[in-house]
Amino acid sequence: MNWDQVEGKWEQLKGKAKVKWGQLTDDDWAVVEGQRDQLAGRIQERYGYTKEQVEKELDDWVNDR
Repeated sequence: MNWDQVEGKWEQLKGKAKVKWGQLTDDDWAVVEGQRDQLAGRIQERYGYTKEQVEKELDDWVNDR
């Protein structure tokens, strides 16, 4: 799966994303709305990850869908 497909299925996949990144708030999710760069920024902010760590997590998550 690629990110365009994630955006198209965001409402279906958002629940799984919320489980994986549980520290994100409902406000975070409202801002993200399927946008990879927004999600990456929120994960980096909440978890203190480097940009590289976030990109790897997102790639792994998308590839597991």
